Amino acid sequence: MKQENRQIIKGLPRRILLMLLDCGLIVLGYYLAILLRFDGTDSIMPVQQLRAEVIRAMAPMLPYVLIIYMVVFWFGGLYEIMWEYAGVRDLARLTCLSGLATGFILLFDLLFRSRPISGTVLIIGAVINTAFIAGVRFLWRFLRTLKKNQRRHKNADARNAAPLLIVGAGNAGAWAVNLCKSKNATFGNPVVIVDDDLTKKGLRVQGVPVRGTISDIPELVRKYHIVEIIIAITSLKGERLQEVINLCNSTHCRVRMLSDPQAVDANGKPMVAGLRELNTSDFLSRDEIQLNNAQISEYLHDKVVLVTGGGGSIGSELCRQIMRYRPRQLLIFDIYENCAYELEVELRNKYGPDAPIVTLIGSIRDIDRLNEVFETYHPSVVFHAAAHKHVPLMEVSPAEAVKNNVFGTKNLLTSAANHGVERFVQLSTDKAVNPTNVMGCTKRICEMLIQTFAQNTDMKCMAVRFGNVLGSHGSVIPLFEEQIKNGGPVTITHPDIVRYFMTIPEAAQLVLQAGGLAQSGSIYVLDMGEPVKIMDLATRLIRFYGYEPGVNMEIKITGLRPGEKLYEELMLDSEQDKMSKTAHDKIFIAPPMDIDLASFYEELQNLHHSAEHNDEAVVKSLQRIVGSYHPNRVLHEDHTVSAARGNTEIYEKAELEKAMAAQAAQGGQ
Repeated sequence: MKQENRQIIKGLPRRILLMLLDCGLIVLGYYLAILLRFDGTDSIMPVQQLRAEVIRAMAPMLPYVLIIYMVVFWFGGLYEIMWEYAGVRDLARLTCLSGLATGFILLFDLLFRSRPISGTVLIIGAVINTAFIAGVRFLWRFLRTLKKNQRRHKNADARNAAPLLIVGAGNAGAWAVNLCKSKNATFGNPVVIVDDDLTKKGLRVQGVPVRGTISDIPELVRKYHIVEIIIAITSLKGERLQEVINLCNSTHCRVRMLSDPQAVDANGKPMVAGLRELNTSDFLSRDEIQLNNAQISEYLHDKVVLVTGGGGSIGSELCRQIMRYRPRQLLIFDIYENCAYELEVELRNKYGPDAPIVTLIGSIRDIDRLNEVFETYHPSVVFHAAAHKHVPLMEVSPAEAVKNNVFGTKNLLTSAANHGVERFVQLSTDKAVNPTNVMGCTKRICEMLIQTFAQNTDMKCMAVRFGNVLGSHGSVIPLFEEQIKNGGPVTITHPDIVRYFMTIPEAAQLVLQAGGLAQSGSIYVLDMGEPVKIMDLATRLIRFYGYEPGVNMEIKITGLRPGEKLYEELMLDSEQDKMSKTAHDKIFIAPPMDIDLASFYEELQNLHHSAEHNDEAVVKSLQRIVGSYHPNRVLHEDHTVSAARGNTEIYEKAELEKAMAAQAAQGGQ
């Protein structure tokens, strides 16, 4: 209560000042009202004498008029209004209070004395008083708002004053300049542009000068005190993009990219252009693949589609892209409920609560559960993404890799074939080629299963073989990012290790496209360009986060892990000369394998028996099935596993020579 009283007392000076101001405005209002009232008369009275008569007429009425106005205004709540936020209601209140005060004045004159001035003057005065009182308040509000806006713009200008360098003086560069200079933009102030087109040097793009080429970026950053670089060449891809990113990162400036202003979303609507941070796809040293969406839509639209491992990195992206083609029903099948549930929530938020999505929990090892799912929902298309994929973990638990990857896939193929599935698409990996680890070997057996079911059932079966996926669970970039954020060191198993990479969306598109090609028994292989050296990838990422490799961020070599090799291959030596093309110039088909069906199924029975125990018998059984499997592992007495050949110079030299030969052969194609 005391605090409220203090606040009221604190506000009294403001109210008293407003009352004094209103008294002055009321006096001025009535003075003008009298002048207006007698302006059209035939009076020959001099102006000075007329003014004196007006003041003489007003003097007797001013005390009670002002008292009446102030009492009405006070109790009418006029001085409680925050005019900074006033609106029509507050203006209406002022008008009513002025009218009420005028009525009281007329009544007072009628009851107690003769009227010193006419009622017309009182009414005209009331109108003028209302206009003056409201006008002064709204003028104050306008000036206050104007001052705030000036302060806001001044602060925004301070933020926007951060000098930017824009890479690219073409349409995208002009778009970036316009974006930075647009109203309410907070991106920064573009002060200089670079472009490799020498004919543009010295020109200006919306007032911003083109001062040099991309190679001049470090010098211009120092000269113009640049704090941020915007890459605004949407056609810049592959190795050239890597060179530009590396050069920009070397300046320790913030680096962002302009989103393609001509890009459209999945529904064909233009995407909102803007600036974005670098992402994992920018670290690819090749162009991403554009696939035939019409062909994909042809077999997905209005179909029941099952995705095993639907909550995983690639499985969830498959589900996102499948929903774009409006399936009759999407079945998300996964043993891990948390990720599957999160994906369902995400898709329902995007496509509505009634979206045709069903999340099913179960394991591909359980044939009865699979049969139940197929009998209940009758899917016509199956994408098989469920698998154990972590190479070092599967070296320690080979029996589990066999149970899940091999016999889980066999269960799924059997149940799908028995329930009339039209298409079955298996996700494979480059580790299935000349495997040196258990996981890769199990994936090779899955490819063999695909071809045997394609030959002996009516179901169209195919596999998609691709390299590492950027950003997936357990992949190298999230690991590097976490290590960098924790202050290092960044760990690499070998300085010469190389891998093929693709983004998660690209991997999902390729899998969907393989289903559209629908050549049963095929193993589709993507031409993924040149492999990426992991050391180079780590160096780029370290610089992206503002560190310098070997200076303030250590890179530590830990040695090859069990099952790991220096390079991966997308095809066998025997496949390279027999690869056939598809309608897509970057998708090839590996030749079919010669599989002795009776021997293959006999060895599968032996493998099933071996997998009852997690020991070396599993590995030996895998070797009998896949002749190209050469394990790089040693099992110790304490049940730990290590790389068999470690980092010996002989092994490294042989691996590198083989890698160079394989790359030369691919380059010749």
